[in-house]
Amino acid sequence: MKQGKPLITFVVLLFATVIVIYIGFYVFNAMDEPYQTAQVYAYTAHDSVPAEGLVIRQAQVISAPSGILEVTRAEGEKVGAGQQLALVYQNSQAQADQAVIEELEMEIELLEKSIAQSGDLESAAQLDEDILQAVVTLRASYTQGDYTQLRTQVLGVKSSVLKRGYTYGEGLTAEELSLRLQELRGQLSALNRQSARATTRVNAPVPGVFSNLVDGYESRLTPESVKELTPTALQELIDSPAGEDSGALGKLLTSETWYFAANLPRSTAERLVEGRTATLRFSGELNRDVTMLVDRLGPTEGGTTLVVFSSNRYLALTTLLRHQTAELIFESWSGLRIPKEALRLIAPPPAGTEDGSSSASASTQRLGVYALVNGRSEFREVEIIHEGSDYYVVRSVGAGRKILRAGDTIITHGTGLTDGMLIEG
Repeated sequence: MKQGKPLITFVVLLFATVIVIYIGFYVFNAMDEPYQTAQVYAYTAHDSVPAEGLVIRQAQVISAPSGILEVTRAEGEKVGAGQQLALVYQNSQAQADQAVIEELEMEIELLEKSIAQSGDLESAAQLDEDILQAVVTLRASYTQGDYTQLRTQVLGVKSSVLKRGYTYGEGLTAEELSLRLQELRGQLSALNRQSARATTRVNAPVPGVFSNLVDGYESRLTPESVKELTPTALQELIDSPAGEDSGALGKLLTSETWYFAANLPRSTAERLVEGRTATLRFSGELNRDVTMLVDRLGPTEGGTTLVVFSSNRYLALTTLLRHQTAELIFESWSGLRIPKEALRLIAPPPAGTEDGSSSASASTQRLGVYALVNGRSEFREVEIIHEGSDYYVVRSVGAGRKILRAGDTIITHGTGLTDGMLIEG
C-alpha cells in the first residue's frame, strides 16, 4: 500500500501539469491574437414580460350517450346546428356495419361517375396523380403526428384507387358496371335498415367550433364569471384544475370572442390602457403573436393585478389551450445584433476623400463597426436602435456596397484599425 502512494501522487501531479500547460497555451494564443471577430445576425429585441393565466371561451358541453362512441368531427372544425357530431353504436357489429356503409356509399358514388364518363389517356394520368397526391398527404400527416384529418385522408386514398380501377383497370362493359351498381345499392339499403336500429347519431344543438377536450373549466370559468374574477381566485383556478370530463364527447365553442385572464405585476398593468390593444405571443397550438383588446383592468391584490384580454381571431386554434404563459410585448426593435465592444466612434473623413464628403458636410463623428472583407477592415456606419446588456441592435446607415448586413464578420477587438487596412491572420 505504501509503494502505491508515490505512484498516485506522481499521476496526480502529472495531470495537474498537463492542465496548467493547456491553460497557459490557450491564454498565450488568446493574447497573441491581435484581432477577434464576431458574426452579425438579424435580431429582434422585445420589451416584454411573461403573463401567466387561463384561456376562457363560451362553451356548451355535449354529453356522451352510452355505447361505443365514434366522434366524426375534427378538433377545431366548424359545425352548424343539426349537423352530426358523433355516432353511438349499441355493439361492435353496428360499428363494423357503419364502416361498410361508408365504403359502399363511396363506391356507389364513384361507380356512378365512371358510368357517366368516357375515359381517355389524359384523365387516366390525372387519376394516377390524384392517387400519388393522396398518399403523399396521408404520409405527411402521419410523419408529423397530425391525425385530425386521418379518416378523411384514408378515404381519399381509397376513393382515388377505386376510381382508377373502375374507370380504367376493371375492363368491365357499361352493362356490367350497371349491374354492379344495382348490386351495391341493394347491399347499402339492407345495411342501412339494419344499422338504423343499432346506431344513434349525436347532432349539434347549436352552431359552433367543435373540440374534443372537456377539462372541467367550462362551468367554472366563463366570459360572464371572468368579470368578477380576482387575482386570488384566478390563481386558485390555475392551481386546482378540475380534470377532464369522461362523461362528455366534446364541446362546442359558441362565441367567436375568446379571453385570456392573467395575473400581472402592478407596474406592468399600469402600462396598459383599458380599451386599447396589446400584443401577446402564445405557444402551443396557437403559436403566434396575437393583437388583443385590453378588455378589463381588474382588481389589485398584494402588488398583482388581474388583466383580461380578448380577441375574435384564431378561435379554432385555441380549442386545446387553457393554462398558458404568454409573452406580453410592449415594444420591439428589429435590426442587426452586434457585440458592444465592436462599436467604434471615428473622426469624419477629411475633405476630398473618395466618398465625396467635404469638411462642411462631414463635421461630426461617425458611429460604426469594422467589417473584415477579403483580409481588410472596412468601416460600416450604423445607428443604434436598442441597447441590451452586452449587445446593440443597430441599423445600417447609407446605401450601396459598403453597408452592414446580416452574415458579415466584424472585428470586436483590435487596435489601430483604419478603413481599408490589411489585417494579418
